[in-house]
Amino acid sequence: MPAVRGDGMRGLAVFISDIRNCKSKEAEIKRINKELANIRSKFKGDKTLDGYQKKKYVCKLLFIFLLGHDIDFGHMEAVNLLSSNKYSEKQIGYLFISVLVNTNSELIKLIIQSIKNDLASRNPIHVNLALQCIANIGSREMAEAFGNDIPKLLVSGDTMDVVKQSAALCLLRLFRTSQEIIPGGEWTSRIIHLLNDQHMGVVTAATSLIDALVKKNPEEYKGCVSLAVSRLSRIVTASYTDLQDYTYYFVPAPWLSVKLLRLLQNYTPPAEDPGVRGRLNECLETILNKAQEPPKSKKVQHSNAKNAVLFEAISLIIHNDSEANLLVRACNQLGQFLSNRETNLRYLALESMCHLATSEFSHEAVKKHQEVVILSMKMEKDVSVRQRAVDLLYAMCDKSNAEEIVQEMLNYLETADYSIREEMVLKVAILAEKYATDYTWYVDVILNLIRIAGDYVSEEVWYRVIQIVINRDEVQGYAAKTVFEALQAPACHENMVKVGGYILGEFGNLIAGDQRSSPTVQFQLLHSKYHLCSPMTRALLLSTYVKFINLFPEIRTQVQEVFKQHSNLRSADAELQQRASEYLQLSIIASSDVLATVLEEMPAFPERESSILAVLKKKKPGRLPENEIKETKSPVVTNNHTNNEPQTIRYMSECSELEIA
Repeated sequence: MPAVRGDGMRGLAVFISDIRNCKSKEAEIKRINKELANIRSKFKGDKTLDGYQKKKYVCKLLFIFLLGHDIDFGHMEAVNLLSSNKYSEKQIGYLFISVLVNTNSELIKLIIQSIKNDLASRNPIHVNLALQCIANIGSREMAEAFGNDIPKLLVSGDTMDVVKQSAALCLLRLFRTSQEIIPGGEWTSRIIHLLNDQHMGVVTAATSLIDALVKKNPEEYKGCVSLAVSRLSRIVTASYTDLQDYTYYFVPAPWLSVKLLRLLQNYTPPAEDPGVRGRLNECLETILNKAQEPPKSKKVQHSNAKNAVLFEAISLIIHNDSEANLLVRACNQLGQFLSNRETNLRYLALESMCHLATSEFSHEAVKKHQEVVILSMKMEKDVSVRQRAVDLLYAMCDKSNAEEIVQEMLNYLETADYSIREEMVLKVAILAEKYATDYTWYVDVILNLIRIAGDYVSEEVWYRVIQIVINRDEVQGYAAKTVFEALQAPACHENMVKVGGYILGEFGNLIAGDQRSSPTVQFQLLHSKYHLCSPMTRALLLSTYVKFINLFPEIRTQVQEVFKQHSNLRSADAELQQRASEYLQLSIIASSDVLATVLEEMPAFPERESSILAVLKKKKPGRLPENEIKETKSPVVTNNHTNNEPQTIRYMSECSELEIA
C-alpha cells in the first residue's frame, strides 16, 4: 500500500508492526480480532468519521484480508470513499472494491454509478482510477455497463494520452470477458489509426488491443498491417536519442517493436501490397543488421531487449517463409547463439531453428550446424536445452544425414535423461522408417531401440516393425535371424520377447535350416523367457508355439507338453487358460491341411499413415513443426486391432473364434 507512509497513517503503521511482532498464530488472530472489533464499533457508532479515518480503517481491513482473513463489513465505507476528491482516499476506495467486492454484491449499482461519475470527470487521475478499477474487476456486468463509454473515451480527440492508454488496456480486459463489447463499422478504422498516435504509450497499449481484435476478426482489421509496418519502420530506423523517453538501454521502444512484430504474424502473408511488403523486409533486414553491431552496453538489460526484438523478427521471417535471403540470414544469426554463454539464448536459438529446418529455403543452412547441435544434445547441462537439440536434429534430418543422426541419437539414448527417453524413441523410430532405403537398417535400429530403452518403447513402435517386416519379403529372413540373435542375450527386455515371438512365429522357418537356429533351439530359446514375462506376453508366446506346430511338425509333442502344463491349463489368467486349452485341442484334432489353413502366414497390412506420428504429436502439441507432421506419410498401416498384439491367427469357421489382436 504505497499511500501508507506518504499520508502518515500512524495507526496503520502501528497495527502492521504489531502483527509482525506476534510470536504465534494465536497472538496474531487475537490482535486482528481486537482491531476488527474496534473498526466495527467505529463504523457503527461514530457518525463523524472523516475521509482520512475511513481511509485508514479501510486500509486496515484490506491488510487483514491480504493476511488471509475474511472481511464481511466495511464495503459501504469503501464505496463512500469513491466520492472523495482526494486522490489517496479515492485510490484506497477503488483498491478495496477491486479486491473485495463481489460482482453479485448489492453495492454494485452504487459502485457503477460512482465509476461513471469519475469517467465523466475532467480530472485525468480520477478517470484513470475508474478505468483501473473496471479492468481489475473485469466482469461481464462491467462490460455491459461501460461498453459504450470506454470506446468513446479511447478514440475521442479530447482525451488525454494517459487516459487513452488506460482506456485501451481496460477495453482489452473487457474484450477478453465479453467479445461483443467492441463496436464495428467506423469504430474499426478509428481504433486502427491509434497506431499513428504521437504518444508511444498509447500506441503500445493500442497494439495489444488490436492484436486481440485481429485474432477474432482478421479481415475486418486488415488495415492495421500497413500502419504497423510504418510504425515499426520508424522505430527500427530511429536512434536511441530520437525516442529517448521510450528507449531501454539504447534499444528504441523494444516492447512496442515486439508487439508490432507479433501483430503482423496474424496475417499470411502479412502484407499483400508490394510496397508494404518491401518496407517490412527492410525493417527485418535492419533488425538483423543491428544484431551484428557491437553492443552499446555491456549490461544484460541491453542484450535482453535487443535479443527480444531479434527473436520476434526471426519468428515473423519464419512465419512469412517466403524470403530466402532473410531465412538464411536468420539461420546464420541463430547459429551464432548456439555457442553463447547464456542458456536461454541457446534454448531459444534451438527452438527457432526447429522451424527454420522445415523451410525449403533454410533447411540446408540449418544442416550446416549439425555438429554443434549434436554436441548440444550430449554436453548441455540443462535438460530442456538438450531436449530442444533433439527436436532440432529430428527437424533437420533428411536422406543425406538420416543414418548419422539416428546413430547419434541411439548413442545418446543410453545416457539420456529419463524424462526425454520415450520421446527420443518415437523420433528415432519415425526417422528410421521415413528415411530407410535398406530395411535391414531399419530392423537393426528398432531392435537397438528395444535393447537400449526397452521400457520406453511403446506398443506402437514394436507393432510397427512387425507390420513393416510382414509387408516386405526381402527383410523377413534378416529380421528372423537378427531377433533370434538378440533373444540370446542374458538380459532381454520383454518388448524384445514380443517382437521375437511374433517374427519367429511367422518367419522362423526361414532360419530353421541352420543347426544353430533349428526349430527346437528356437522353441527352447523363446520358452526360456516365458516364465519371466507378463501374462500378456505369455499369451503371445502361446500363439507363437501353435504356429511352430504348423511350421515344424517335428516339435509338436514338445509344444503340446507346454500347453498341457498345469500353469497354463489352470492359469488364473482367463486369456492364458483359454489359449492353452484351444491351441492344444486344435493341434490334436485338426488335420495338417486344416492346421496350415488356420495358421497360415499373416497377409500384408494395407498401407496407411503410421500411428507413431500421432503419438509424438500428442505428446508435444505445438512443438513439432506442423508441416513435418502433415507431409510425412508412412508406408504401412497402424495396427487397428483391439488388444495388445498384432493379429496372428485366422481361424476357419468350424473353429472356435479367438482373435488375437
